[in-house]
Amino acid sequence: MAVRVLIVDDSPTMRGLIAATLCRDPAISVVGEAADPLEARQAIKTLDPDVVTLDVEMPNMNGLDFLEKIMRLRPTRVIMVSTMTERGAATTIKALEIGAFDCVAKPSSKDPRSFDELPAKIKAIAATPIGRHEPHRGEPIRVEPAALRREPQSAASRYSPDGRLVAIGSSTGGVEALLTILSQFPENCPPTVVTQHMPPVFTASFAARLDRMCKPQVAEAVDGAQILPGRVYLAPGGAAHLEVVKHVGGYRCRLTNTEAVNGHRPSVDVLFNSVAQCAGRNALGVILTGMGRDGAQGLLALRDAGAETIGQDEASSLVYGMPKAAFEIGGVAKQLTLQRIAAHILTSTNQ
Repeated sequence: MAVRVLIVDDSPTMRGLIAATLCRDPAISVVGEAADPLEARQAIKTLDPDVVTLDVEMPNMNGLDFLEKIMRLRPTRVIMVSTMTERGAATTIKALEIGAFDCVAKPSSKDPRSFDELPAKIKAIAATPIGRHEPHRGEPIRVEPAALRREPQSAASRYSPDGRLVAIGSSTGGVEALLTILSQFPENCPPTVVTQHMPPVFTASFAARLDRMCKPQVAEAVDGAQILPGRVYLAPGGAAHLEVVKHVGGYRCRLTNTEAVNGHRPSVDVLFNSVAQCAGRNALGVILTGMGRDGAQGLLALRDAGAETIGQDEASSLVYGMPKAAFEIGGVAKQLTLQRIAAHILTSTNQ
């Protein structure tokens, strides 16, 4: 049965472009369009779509306010469609925290093919139970026994840097997952490098958001930056691959503009392979929720090099694609729920 999609955008041209992109896939059916949140509210009630594409900035009510109402009154699978501007990117990051499943950038001269992944994203999200995805509130997402809820705090208080490098890869659902993990890190966290699949411009806003919400310093990676404890380095979205290289007793970031790998730039495989080569058993690799297979071979390379490797489990993954692919080829040494990963990172790096 085809995935039923409602398109919400105030621009007739953009609605037509989205519809044309989706209609090329026989597994997707565009069941309706709406020009603003007022029309969209009625369309959702009438059409009961599987997935809604939602513009960020619209008349009568902006996409963020409308999303909050949707998630409170009628939880729905939503993909945000955003302009590639600083304001649009910041709003989109907030939308992902509120409960949007994913985001795509509107086509531009810098990224004319930004809609290429939209059909695949919609189909993957449509297969995800709505109850699995809950907005990030700065607390563990699922209720666990009291002893387990205390574990992240005690792990953070016991942690002391030991020179181990942490590498994390994520995609669809990664905003929520990274917030959950990094908000549990202490100020002196292990040096951490992250590749999150995200459109250009968006990662700068995401890094700034993480920096405000987390104790460590979080920033977009800069070519040549020294990798230090207490800092998290996020690969620039759509701009370059992030690699780690050895440098005078430590590590530095290297950004490369080589071709996309697994359809992505930045690619998780590129990051993980570089960490395997330069850090080996002095590293810990984590693969989180996301579509596709990017990161699977790289995580296996990390494990083969002696690094500890962790995969997010299916129950807590929004899309169990990347972690599953890594698990199936033997790249994952240990599967953990999202809520347990931070504590395990902090305790295992001191073993």
